[in-house]
Amino acid sequence: MNSATVRNLLVRGMLAGLAAGVLALVVAYLLGEPNVDKAIAFEDAHSHEHEMEIVSRSLQSTAGLATGVLIYGVAFGGIAALAYCFALGRVGRFSPRVTALLLSGCALLAVYVVPFLKYPANPPAVGNPDTIGKRTTLYFLMMLLSVLLAVAATILGKRLAPALGTWWATVTAVAGFAAVIGLAYAFLPVINEVPSDFPATVLWRFRLSALAIQTVLWGAFGLGFGELAERLLNPKPATKVPASAVAAPS
Repeated sequence: MNSATVRNLLVRGMLAGLAAGVLALVVAYLLGEPNVDKAIAFEDAHSHEHEMEIVSRSLQSTAGLATGVLIYGVAFGGIAALAYCFALGRVGRFSPRVTALLLSGCALLAVYVVPFLKYPANPPAVGNPDTIGKRTTLYFLMMLLSVLLAVAATILGKRLAPALGTWWATVTAVAGFAAVIGLAYAFLPVINEVPSDFPATVLWRFRLSALAIQTVLWGAFGLGFGELAERLLNPKPATKVPASAVAAPS
Protein backbone atom coordinates (compact mmCIF):
# COMPACT_ATOMS: atom_id res chain seq x y z
CA MET A 1 0.00 0.00 0.00
CA ASN A 2 1.61 3.25 -1.14
CA SER A 3 1.72 6.48 0.83
CA ALA A 4 -1.01 8.14 -1.25
CA THR A 5 -3.44 5.33 -0.45
CA VAL A 6 -2.56 5.46 3.25
CA ARG A 7 -3.13 9.21 3.25
CA ASN A 8 -6.49 8.84 1.52
CA LEU A 9 -7.57 6.16 3.99
CA LEU A 10 -6.43 8.33 6.89
CA VAL A 11 -8.56 11.24 5.68
CA ARG A 12 -11.54 8.95 5.13
CA GLY A 13 -11.06 7.45 8.58
CA MET A 14 -11.14 10.87 10.20
CA LEU A 15 -14.26 11.82 8.24
CA ALA A 16 -15.95 8.55 9.17
CA GLY A 17 -14.95 9.13 12.80
CA LEU A 18 -16.48 12.59 12.68
CA ALA A 19 -19.75 11.24 11.29
CA ALA A 20 -19.78 8.46 13.87
CA GLY A 21 -19.10 11.06 16.55
CA VAL A 22 -22.21 12.99 15.53
CA LEU A 23 -24.36 9.88 16.01
CA ALA A 24 -22.66 9.08 19.31
CA LEU A 25 -23.27 12.66 20.41
CA VAL A 26 -27.01 12.25 19.88
CA VAL A 27 -27.00 9.05 21.95
CA ALA A 28 -24.90 10.69 24.68
CA TYR A 29 -27.22 13.68 24.90
CA LEU A 30 -30.44 11.67 24.91
CA LEU A 31 -29.39 8.70 27.07
CA GLY A 32 -26.33 9.75 29.04
CA GLU A 33 -26.95 13.32 30.12
CA PRO A 34 -30.24 12.72 31.99
CA ASN A 35 -28.49 10.16 34.20
CA VAL A 36 -25.56 12.51 34.76
CA ASP A 37 -28.01 15.16 35.94
CA LYS A 38 -29.59 12.72 38.38
CA ALA A 39 -26.16 11.71 39.72
CA ILE A 40 -25.19 15.37 40.18
CA ALA A 41 -28.45 16.02 42.01
CA PHE A 42 -27.68 13.11 44.34
CA GLU A 43 -24.16 14.47 44.91
CA ASP A 44 -25.44 17.97 45.69
CA ALA A 45 -28.01 16.61 48.12
CA HIS A 46 -25.40 14.63 50.07
CA SER A 47 -22.52 17.10 49.96
CA HIS A 48 -21.93 19.73 52.61
CA GLU A 49 -19.48 21.66 50.43
CA HIS A 50 -20.76 23.74 47.52
CA GLU A 51 -18.08 24.55 44.99
CA MET A 52 -18.47 27.34 42.47
CA GLU A 53 -18.89 26.05 38.93
CA ILE A 54 -16.14 27.20 36.57
CA VAL A 55 -18.17 25.94 33.59
CA SER A 56 -21.95 25.86 33.84
CA ARG A 57 -23.76 22.54 33.67
CA SER A 58 -25.75 23.69 30.61
CA LEU A 59 -22.51 24.43 28.74
CA GLN A 60 -21.00 21.12 29.81
CA SER A 61 -23.99 19.14 28.51
CA THR A 62 -24.11 20.91 25.13
CA ALA A 63 -21.03 22.60 23.69
CA GLY A 64 -18.63 20.81 26.03
CA LEU A 65 -20.12 17.41 25.28
CA ALA A 66 -20.15 18.07 21.53
CA THR A 67 -16.54 19.24 21.49
CA GLY A 68 -15.29 16.25 23.45
CA VAL A 69 -17.20 13.61 21.50
CA LEU A 70 -16.44 15.03 18.04
CA ILE A 71 -12.73 15.51 18.73
CA TYR A 72 -12.59 11.99 20.12
CA GLY A 73 -14.38 10.67 17.02
CA VAL A 74 -11.93 12.33 14.62
CA ALA A 75 -8.90 11.20 16.63
CA PHE A 76 -9.97 7.59 17.02
CA GLY A 77 -11.05 7.50 13.37
CA GLY A 78 -7.55 8.46 12.27
CA ILE A 79 -5.91 5.89 14.56
CA ALA A 80 -8.33 3.18 13.44
CA ALA A 81 -7.63 4.01 9.79
CA LEU A 82 -3.90 3.52 10.33
CA ALA A 83 -4.57 0.21 12.08
CA TYR A 84 -6.78 -0.72 9.13
CA CYS A 85 -3.92 -0.06 6.69
CA PHE A 86 -1.81 -2.57 8.62
CA ALA A 87 -4.58 -5.16 9.05
CA LEU A 88 -5.90 -5.18 5.48
CA GLY A 89 -4.88 -8.44 3.84
CA ARG A 90 -3.14 -9.72 6.98
CA VAL A 91 -6.15 -10.92 8.97
CA GLY A 92 -7.76 -12.86 6.13
CA ARG A 93 -8.93 -12.60 2.56
CA PHE A 94 -11.76 -10.21 3.28
CA SER A 95 -13.00 -7.29 1.26
CA PRO A 96 -12.14 -3.77 2.44
CA ARG A 97 -15.70 -3.31 3.74
CA VAL A 98 -15.72 -6.55 5.74
CA THR A 99 -12.22 -5.87 7.09
CA ALA A 100 -13.40 -2.49 8.40
CA LEU A 101 -16.38 -4.07 10.17
CA LEU A 102 -14.20 -6.82 11.70
CA LEU A 103 -11.64 -4.30 12.85
CA SER A 104 -14.32 -2.08 14.42
CA GLY A 105 -15.98 -4.99 16.19
CA CYS A 106 -12.72 -6.38 17.56
CA ALA A 107 -11.56 -2.91 18.62
CA LEU A 108 -14.84 -2.26 20.43
CA LEU A 109 -14.43 -5.54 22.27
CA ALA A 110 -10.74 -5.17 23.15
CA VAL A 111 -10.52 -1.42 23.75
CA TYR A 112 -13.81 -0.85 25.56
CA VAL A 113 -16.00 -3.85 26.42
CA VAL A 114 -13.35 -6.02 28.11
CA PRO A 115 -12.03 -3.21 30.38
CA PHE A 116 -15.62 -2.02 30.95
CA LEU A 117 -16.69 -5.38 32.35
CA LYS A 118 -13.93 -5.22 34.97
CA TYR A 119 -13.96 -1.48 35.67
CA PRO A 120 -17.29 -0.05 34.43
CA ALA A 121 -17.95 3.64 33.95
CA ASN A 122 -19.29 5.54 36.93
CA PRO A 123 -21.41 8.70 37.08
CA PRO A 124 -20.67 11.70 39.31
CA ALA A 125 -20.97 11.04 43.06
CA VAL A 126 -19.52 7.54 42.57
CA GLY A 127 -15.85 7.06 43.37
CA ASN A 128 -13.39 8.32 45.95
CA PRO A 129 -11.36 11.32 44.68
CA ASP A 130 -8.31 10.01 46.56
CA THR A 131 -8.23 6.81 44.47
CA ILE A 132 -8.73 8.35 41.03
CA GLY A 133 -5.08 7.79 40.12
CA LYS A 134 -5.22 4.13 41.10
CA ARG A 135 -8.51 3.57 39.28
CA THR A 136 -7.22 5.25 36.11
CA THR A 137 -4.03 3.18 36.16
CA LEU A 138 -5.92 -0.08 36.61
CA TYR A 139 -8.35 0.76 33.83
CA PHE A 140 -5.63 1.56 31.30
CA LEU A 141 -3.68 -1.51 32.41
CA MET A 142 -6.74 -3.64 31.71
CA MET A 143 -7.22 -1.96 28.32
CA LEU A 144 -3.56 -2.42 27.34
CA LEU A 145 -3.65 -6.06 28.39
CA SER A 146 -6.84 -6.63 26.39
CA VAL A 147 -5.41 -5.06 23.22
CA LEU A 148 -2.14 -7.00 23.47
CA LEU A 149 -4.00 -10.26 24.06
CA ALA A 150 -6.27 -9.56 21.09
CA VAL A 151 -3.22 -9.07 18.85
CA ALA A 152 -1.62 -12.23 20.27
CA ALA A 153 -4.84 -14.20 19.71
CA THR A 154 -4.97 -13.04 16.09
CA ILE A 155 -1.37 -14.13 15.49
CA LEU A 156 -2.01 -17.44 17.22
CA GLY A 157 -5.10 -18.09 15.11
CA LYS A 158 -3.22 -17.45 11.86
CA ARG A 159 -0.39 -19.78 12.85
CA LEU A 160 -2.76 -22.57 13.90
CA ALA A 161 -4.94 -22.26 10.79
CA PRO A 162 -2.78 -24.49 8.50
CA ALA A 163 -2.89 -27.32 11.04
CA LEU A 164 -6.37 -26.98 12.57
CA GLY A 165 -8.29 -25.18 9.86
CA THR A 166 -9.72 -21.70 10.08
CA TRP A 167 -12.69 -22.62 12.27
CA TRP A 168 -10.87 -24.50 15.03
CA ALA A 169 -7.91 -22.13 14.93
CA THR A 170 -10.30 -19.24 15.57
CA VAL A 171 -12.06 -21.13 18.37
CA THR A 172 -8.73 -21.95 20.02
CA ALA A 173 -7.50 -18.35 19.78
CA VAL A 174 -10.74 -16.93 21.20
CA ALA A 175 -10.74 -19.50 24.02
CA GLY A 176 -7.16 -18.59 24.91
CA PHE A 177 -8.03 -14.89 24.90
CA ALA A 178 -11.03 -15.47 27.15
CA ALA A 179 -9.03 -17.66 29.55
CA VAL A 180 -6.25 -15.11 30.07
CA ILE A 181 -8.75 -12.26 30.41
CA GLY A 182 -10.60 -14.32 33.01
CA LEU A 183 -7.37 -14.69 35.00
CA ALA A 184 -6.82 -10.94 34.78
CA TYR A 185 -10.35 -10.35 36.07
CA ALA A 186 -9.64 -12.68 38.99
CA PHE A 187 -6.27 -11.28 40.05
CA LEU A 188 -6.59 -7.53 39.39
CA PRO A 189 -8.00 -5.55 42.34
CA VAL A 190 -11.75 -5.08 42.65
CA ILE A 191 -12.94 -1.48 43.02
CA ASN A 192 -16.40 -0.82 44.41
CA GLU A 193 -16.88 2.73 45.66
CA VAL A 194 -20.59 3.10 44.98
CA PRO A 195 -22.37 4.75 47.94
CA SER A 196 -24.79 2.40 49.64
CA ASP A 197 -27.72 4.76 49.10
CA PHE A 198 -26.92 5.66 45.47
CA PRO A 199 -29.91 4.83 43.20
CA ALA A 200 -29.20 1.51 41.51
CA THR A 201 -31.39 2.41 38.55
CA VAL A 202 -29.38 5.56 37.81
CA LEU A 203 -26.10 3.63 38.01
CA TRP A 204 -27.39 0.87 35.74
CA ARG A 205 -28.80 3.26 33.15
CA PHE A 206 -25.64 5.37 33.16
CA ARG A 207 -23.47 2.34 32.46
CA LEU A 208 -25.83 1.10 29.75
CA SER A 209 -25.76 4.53 28.11
CA ALA A 210 -21.94 4.57 28.21
CA LEU A 211 -21.88 1.17 26.51
CA ALA A 212 -24.47 2.33 23.96
CA ILE A 213 -22.41 5.42 23.08
CA GLN A 214 -19.31 3.35 22.33
CA THR A 215 -21.29 0.73 20.40
CA VAL A 216 -22.88 3.40 18.18
CA LEU A 217 -19.51 5.12 17.72
CA TRP A 218 -17.61 2.02 16.66
CA GLY A 219 -20.49 0.50 14.71
CA ALA A 220 -21.15 3.65 12.72
CA PHE A 221 -17.44 4.06 12.06
CA GLY A 222 -17.14 0.49 10.79
CA LEU A 223 -20.04 0.90 8.40
CA GLY A 224 -19.06 4.36 7.18
CA PHE A 225 -15.34 3.78 6.86
CA GLY A 226 -15.91 0.37 5.30
CA GLU A 227 -17.98 1.94 2.55
CA LEU A 228 -15.41 4.68 1.92
CA ALA A 229 -12.54 2.20 1.89
CA GLU A 230 -14.42 -0.09 -0.49
CA ARG A 231 -14.98 2.73 -2.96
CA LEU A 232 -11.32 3.75 -2.77
CA LEU A 233 -9.70 0.32 -2.97
CA ASN A 234 -12.24 -1.44 -5.20
CA PRO A 235 -13.66 1.25 -7.47
CA LYS A 236 -16.46 0.17 -9.76
CA PRO A 237 -15.54 0.25 -13.45
CA ALA A 238 -17.15 2.99 -15.48
CA THR A 239 -20.29 1.84 -17.29
CA LYS A 240 -19.79 1.67 -21.00
CA VAL A 241 -22.40 3.36 -23.14
CA PRO A 242 -23.73 1.04 -25.86
CA ALA A 243 -22.79 2.09 -29.36
CA SER A 244 -26.44 2.08 -30.40
CA ALA A 245 -27.20 4.73 -27.78
CA VAL A 246 -24.71 7.17 -29.26
CA ALA A 247 -26.40 9.52 -31.73
CA ALA A 248 -25.00 9.37 -35.25
CA PRO A 249 -23.40 12.62 -36.41
CA SER A 250 -25.55 14.63 -38.78
